[in-house]
Amino acid sequence: MANTSISQPVAKTISVVDLVDETLRGRIRIPEFQRPLRWQWEDVRRLFDSIVKGYPIGSVLFWIRPAPQAIIHLGGLRIPARQFDDGWWVVDGQQRLTSLANALSAEGSRDERFALSYDLEQQTFRHPSREDAGHLIPLPVLFDLQRLVRWFTKEHPEAGERLDEASRVTRAIREYQVPAYLVSQEEESVLRDIFDRMNNYGKRLSRAEVFAALHPAQGNALEPASRFQQIAESIEAERGFGLLDDDTVLRSVLARRGGNVTRDIRVEFSESTQKARDFGGEQAETAYREGAIALSRAIVFLQEDAGVPHFAFLPYRYLLVVLTRFFAHFPEPEPRNCILLRRWFWRAAMTGPGPFASSWTNAMQILATRISANDENGSVQQLLAAPLDATLRPPSLTGFRTSAAASRIVLSALWALRPCSLLTGRPYERSDLAESIQSEGTAAAIARRIFSRAPNDQVAWAANRILVLDQELPGTAADLLVSPPLERESNAAEFLASHALDETLLSALSQGDKTAFLNTRQQRLADIVRDFLEVMAETQLEDTPPLDSLDLDDLDEDRDDSLA
Repeated sequence: MANTSISQPVAKTISVVDLVDETLRGRIRIPEFQRPLRWQWEDVRRLFDSIVKGYPIGSVLFWIRPAPQAIIHLGGLRIPARQFDDGWWVVDGQQRLTSLANALSAEGSRDERFALSYDLEQQTFRHPSREDAGHLIPLPVLFDLQRLVRWFTKEHPEAGERLDEASRVTRAIREYQVPAYLVSQEEESVLRDIFDRMNNYGKRLSRAEVFAALHPAQGNALEPASRFQQIAESIEAERGFGLLDDDTVLRSVLARRGGNVTRDIRVEFSESTQKARDFGGEQAETAYREGAIALSRAIVFLQEDAGVPHFAFLPYRYLLVVLTRFFAHFPEPEPRNCILLRRWFWRAAMTGPGPFASSWTNAMQILATRISANDENGSVQQLLAAPLDATLRPPSLTGFRTSAAASRIVLSALWALRPCSLLTGRPYERSDLAESIQSEGTAAAIARRIFSRAPNDQVAWAANRILVLDQELPGTAADLLVSPPLERESNAAEFLASHALDETLLSALSQGDKTAFLNTRQQRLADIVRDFLEVMAETQLEDTPPLDSLDLDDLDEDRDDSLA
């Protein structure tokens, strides 16, 4: 490698029109060693804002090599690509190229990350509107000259005075020139070296990205996302649990094969380390596949048994990693052990990483190593052992933040009340929760404040939050509680109870007595959270293993029918 060099790269500029065209034709491909797509909506908006303003957006680097016929998945696009003898494989510029192709095409722009419209009045890019506004042009329309003409002449003739502004933005995007380097090089290792140098001079790759690059799945070279992102997306589609981050998925895959999840990932599948793994001898593709299965089983347990409906409600991510290891070894545990595992989960959630030197990494590793292959009962009993048997304290209800573990415990307790829609009165379903959280990724948007202002720091109390999954409300949550809409069909008492409310609290709310409302509801929430945790953690009960694990036939004892 030290003496390896490449031919002088070909430098040229390529218009956005041509880049998008080559992407949609399938000439542009993403090699396996690329990191998964990280950009979100705001990153895409800033990219187009820079283009229209004429700012530099950086160069792209292509690796020229054959590209076989394939179905390419790129952001929200599914591209049936023919074979190319001179495919353009992206070494640098994946985030920008993916954003351009998706945001400027009708299919790709259906993905929320790439959904942009141009506001002709404010002269800025913004989220599309559900209303057919005459001043908001979707980017795919703005980019397509024929559609743009039809938009002004047939769909919005009243917007004719803004045609010049639209034409200016269209030209700025279509004619924008992106500097590009095209490199011809046979050895993939050289391109990996270039990729590593270009990316590590700036933001370093995550551990999951390094693992995916070092251990690509068989037959996966055509996919743009890492194997971990694919697993996360598959589980999200199957369970509606939210999109797991790559690091959590990586640690889950590693935990299945061994409790020490901080081990050296570079030699994970080498001959020297395979014997030390719980599932020795398997290749990367098997580890990915079986890891995904175990992770999915752990999520089913959380949703169906432990009362955690969504990733945004999970107190600590490392608990999911530990559960994945358990379900990898014991896919169908004894019913009694499922109960004990639920108790362990909630006790561990209340305990947190404090007893493990306040390190979630230490907690994850210590707990994962307590799970032993071929010993289901012993593994559960080990998980329940100290330091999880200490006095457990309920989570704080002040300083509520959806990013805090204590607040996520409160959210699970609130979800257990089966909250009802403020509009229809019907109980929210788990699918509603998944859809409401999807765009944000956190519970911040659904745990809405009842009062925007409150005395004595009560604005940050849990009592000032209510779960609302309705996408658009005709008023504030407080307004709808006091004056319910006509279409709400539900028993008033049941509706209020589903939100930890009653007539007394509703009266205080209608009278504008914020202090009385928040003080009373805070106490009510304390009782609800305590009761929820008592049901889930069952700290007052014995944690005896299943009866079939007990030796009830001690030969040293006399028969129970022995003669006196």
